[in-house]
Amino acid sequence: MLLSISLFTSILFAQDKILEIWPDGAPSDNGLSGSEVDEGNNRVSNISVAKMYIYTPEKELNTGVAVILLPGGGYRREAMSHEGYEVGEWLKSKGITGIVLKYRLPNKHHQIPLEDANRAIRFTRYHAKEWGIDPDKIGIGGASAGGHLASTAGTNFGPGNPNSEDPIEALSSRPDFMLLLYPMIYIKKDSVPQFMIDRFFGDDSDWETVKQYSSDLNVTADTPPAFFILADNDRAAGLMIPKHSIELYLAMKKFNIPAEMHIFGDGGHGFGITKQGLPVDQWPDLFYNWLKAIKMLE
Repeated sequence: MLLSISLFTSILFAQDKILEIWPDGAPSDNGLSGSEVDEGNNRVSNISVAKMYIYTPEKELNTGVAVILLPGGGYRREAMSHEGYEVGEWLKSKGITGIVLKYRLPNKHHQIPLEDANRAIRFTRYHAKEWGIDPDKIGIGGASAGGHLASTAGTNFGPGNPNSEDPIEALSSRPDFMLLLYPMIYIKKDSVPQFMIDRFFGDDSDWETVKQYSSDLNVTADTPPAFFILADNDRAAGLMIPKHSIELYLAMKKFNIPAEMHIFGDGGHGFGITKQGLPVDQWPDLFYNWLKAIKMLE
């Protein structure tokens, strides 16, 4: 079923801005064309243009903190509502700018989503003053595959190119913190289904390429702090998803990087910010308190 996604979302969600992050064209093409497809419940596929949906808090509430949100969907679609827009609205209510990134799907071009995530951080930093954001308080968050992308952006960032003709590309793409909701973290032999590897890498899946996307192998002393939310009974795609986060957590502890992890007994996979009447529903308030603990919030 084809819908006008921009019309659909503008009816249900009150974003303050919707912007393309590559207005002059992205540096590479994911090979998808045609209209985006809403597969139901605002789960969107066939995404070939990256956009930011920005939720700006009222001036008197604004803390200067921002979180760029990456919805999940197995890199085949993106769950824009409960892992994106609704989280953005909650952040806005707390004085935090929520920025939902509808990133381009890889379609066998592994570099595409990371290009968009890095660009979104730089784009936000470039517009920070205009948007009421502290350029040193920009985090990245993601759920499921979006969590994989968020952790990849948190371990594969650059200082920017001061010689670039594009002033946005001159800025750092390092996020100041990570919010990781039931993420897939690593891609190793027998750790993810082959169909997911094919969907993400296509024919370019040699080990040197693959390990770039296994965040536990790319932690350094400059990796930003992280907040993890997991459910013990999460077995998405036949994987023990909590183990992925535990490996990243342990890698971070080797460098004494601040991190907090909550593993709830029940919740499964893909709970987002929707209320289930379970203890896992506490995660937004726990995250807010963690931002205070790491001095992102007063």
